[in-house]
Amino acid sequence: MTENTSTTKPHEFCLPARWDDFDRYGHVNNAVYIEYAQEARLAFATKFFGTSGSFQVFVRHVEADFVRPIMPDTREILVRTEVIKVGNTSFTTRQDIIDRHGNVCCTVTSVLVVVDVKTATPRAITEKEMGILTSGIAEDGE
Repeated sequence: MTENTSTTKPHEFCLPARWDDFDRYGHVNNAVYIEYAQEARLAFATKFFGTSGSFQVFVRHVEADFVRPIMPDTREILVRTEVIKVGNTSFTTRQDIIDRHGNVCCTVTSVLVVVDVKTATPRAITEKEMGILTSGIAEDGE
């Protein structure tokens, strides 16, 4: 398997903290961090791959490192997404979920497998997709 390491700048995505994100302990429920990461990955994919549906991924693995709680004084969540590894059919993202004080509260690492739209089976990452995933997307905007 050929692997590349990304040199891209993180993609930033903001989303509101919803009232039902908070649990009875007064902080964002751990499961919600995965939702935040998913929303940010979808925004990343839409920005750089469009909405044609030709670039689709299945989540193969998700790992979350909960560093500190997000408290109710945070009304907007910042998620920084970056591609940290690219293989032949999959790539790995790291996402920092950040509160209003600039603290990284959770880091989510995901392995995403690129799939053929018609067969829902893994397919090779194209040269163009590889270019987007590994270099210059923040500068080029494409």
